[in-house]
Amino acid sequence: METGGGNSLPGVGQDATKRKVCYFYDPEIGNYYYGQGHPMKPHRIRMTHALLAHYGLLGHLQVYKPNPARDRDLCRFHADDYVAFLRSISPETQQDQMRALKRFNVGEDCPVFDGLYSFCQAYAGGSVGGAVKLNHGHDIAINWAGGLHHAKKCEASGFCYVNDIVLAILELLKHHERVLYVDIDIHHGDGVEEAFYTTDRVMTVSFHKFGDYFPGTGDIHDIGYGKGKYYSLNVPLDDGIDDESYQSLFKPIMGKVMEVFRPGAVVLQCGADSLSGDRLGCFNLSIRGHAECVKYMRSFNVPLLLLGGGGYTIRNVARCWCYETGVALGVEVDDKMPPHEYYEYFGPDYTLHVAPSNMENKNSRQQLDEIRARLLDNLSKLRHAPSVQFQERPPDTEFPEHDEDQEDPDERHDLASDMDVDGSKNPDETSWKPCSNNIQNVRIKKENMECEPKDQEAHKVGGDTAKVVEPMAEDVSGPKASDVSSMAIDEAGSVKAEQQDTQNKLPEMPIFAHQKP
Repeated sequence: METGGGNSLPGVGQDATKRKVCYFYDPEIGNYYYGQGHPMKPHRIRMTHALLAHYGLLGHLQVYKPNPARDRDLCRFHADDYVAFLRSISPETQQDQMRALKRFNVGEDCPVFDGLYSFCQAYAGGSVGGAVKLNHGHDIAINWAGGLHHAKKCEASGFCYVNDIVLAILELLKHHERVLYVDIDIHHGDGVEEAFYTTDRVMTVSFHKFGDYFPGTGDIHDIGYGKGKYYSLNVPLDDGIDDESYQSLFKPIMGKVMEVFRPGAVVLQCGADSLSGDRLGCFNLSIRGHAECVKYMRSFNVPLLLLGGGGYTIRNVARCWCYETGVALGVEVDDKMPPHEYYEYFGPDYTLHVAPSNMENKNSRQQLDEIRARLLDNLSKLRHAPSVQFQERPPDTEFPEHDEDQEDPDERHDLASDMDVDGSKNPDETSWKPCSNNIQNVRIKKENMECEPKDQEAHKVGGDTAKVVEPMAEDVSGPKASDVSSMAIDEAGSVKAEQQDTQNKLPEMPIFAHQKP
């Protein structure tokens, strides 16, 4: 049921249940610029935020500005020298660091640009902050600036510099024995899979285009290694997959995963390049079909971290993530878009939803049935969810508590302004009225995998074709208090700026040839 004018109506049924939902947004995020012609545009996050504001959704979220991740936070996964490089490199100095650029795979796909390190700190801070919120009682946390799933321990990849997902999962593992990672970006979630390939505490499930497509990994035979065997699931798909075909795999597979693995928390990477009409993608999902994955994972009532990722037709990215924010809140957002500062991007129809194309679905029923049967069989080999003996839990990232009821209502988010980022009106309200107030087919992302992981962190083994990966930055089999770093995220919506160890801005670099996260 919908009415005109941008109203959002309460949802119905089980999924209409209200959740405590928080949302992380840095008003500076849209100012970062990868460079002319580069398909990754952080501006899409600002467009998404504007839609949320004018649909009236921000008033029903607890809105936080993320505290920037510090060096020691990033080094929980990434190598110290890589983080130091990201902190120091700039467009002005990059010509003097050509060897380092090559070593860390920074250049074409992953250019150096002004404020690069601050950008990494912001999007990583939002994801780790979201994980902290889930560890402290929130049901759902959202960071649309996150989800950069290709970054590796020692190198950038596929428009991704810092792997905020791995950092968020490490935070969740402080409170949860098992964490599930699900990736619906069109590209394989290789960086996250690789980080947790040898542990049974994190299961990774990736639905992606496979075959002559970046990053070239994600074969159905890649299942994990050692203790992690069968804890990596890869769902290889072909061009043109539609909503019905996608859900014929997603729901039975994820239903079985939830039953067998029984995670304490779920991280869902919602890359929007799997939508129909994406500039770099080749799937044919509608926004509703994409959001059905969010709705389904939400229905399990397990703490859920929603992250962004790929998405290069930016008007559709904003549409998608706005709609999925509504799904997180348990409401149906009206198709008629309210006027706002980016309204002209959405012409000529000015609607939230766009029809999928008539492209051919190259995924035959037989292929889909075989994939589903194979993966369900793999899951049947996990008879019991693994148990973890917790000895000493690492301390949480610093998380100053403060009574949200004591906040000055005048300091809450002004929907007309992007600069004040707290919009915690009454989350229980159910009226959702809007606020009055071809690019060339750029093939970016190396599809020929010419760059092998530099430190041989992943190499094939035996008949399982499983990768043996150097275990992340930390041993997740038993968290140690000594390994913890933290960032202070302000509990209430007014944001506390934390003194940064490093304020260095990050410069800019060349571009790499690959295809987004």
